Amino acid sequence: MGAIADAVQACQNRIVLACAEAGRPRDGVRLLAVSKTFPAAAVREAHAAGLTAFGESYLQEARDKQDALSDLALEWHFIGPLQGNKTRLVAERFAWVHALEREKIAWRLSEQRPVSLPPLNVCVQINVSAEPGKHGLPLERGLELARLVASLPGLSLRGFMTIPEASLQFAHTRFARLRDLLERARAEGLPVDTLSMGMSADLEVAILEGATLVRIGSAIFGARPLPNN
Repeated sequence: MGAIADAVQACQNRIVLACAEAGRPRDGVRLLAVSKTFPAAAVREAHAAGLTAFGESYLQEARDKQDALSDLALEWHFIGPLQGNKTRLVAERFAWVHALEREKIAWRLSEQRPVSLPPLNVCVQINVSAEPGKHGLPLERGLELARLVASLPGLSLRGFMTIPEASLQFAHTRFARLRDLLERARAEGLPVDTLSMGMSADLEVAILEGATLVRIGSAIFGARPLPNN
């Protein structure tokens, strides 16, 4: 096997062990390979190793990769901040959006999602560590935006996403806050099933606290090169 295939297997093994420790079934956690800034060839290698879902943040780069890999059955996730003038491309080319934090963007995605495609899966981004200047809504505003997403045609509310501060010391508490928000949404009757949280360094903690999707980049592809755009 190549380096990427070995890395994919190592990540899968970590997820298996984390699920066992948490007393959860392995099929309750999806692995999203964060391929932003890595070439199409790396995505192709990861797909050959069994992965089908890939996360991108830069639209021009993502579009080029999607075109180059159109022969593969891949599920594309947009995981970066989304500006209003970029929503059409995301609505037309992606299956998931993980970082929704504004009503205006929700309305645009709904209006621009082609009727020929399934509804766009959406996670509302929450700033669970309340870091100034960081993307994501405060916890207390998460349900408000989730309700709007659930009401809009062309969108499918799936749950919540977070990128907490880079400190394992507080990771359990931060992830638990997002889990509690998901439970509150469920109690309200919102159709949520996804906690997009946990990355290369903290996926075990995230799974222990209920993550259903972990976003893994460097542990699969190696150190990230600087983006071109």
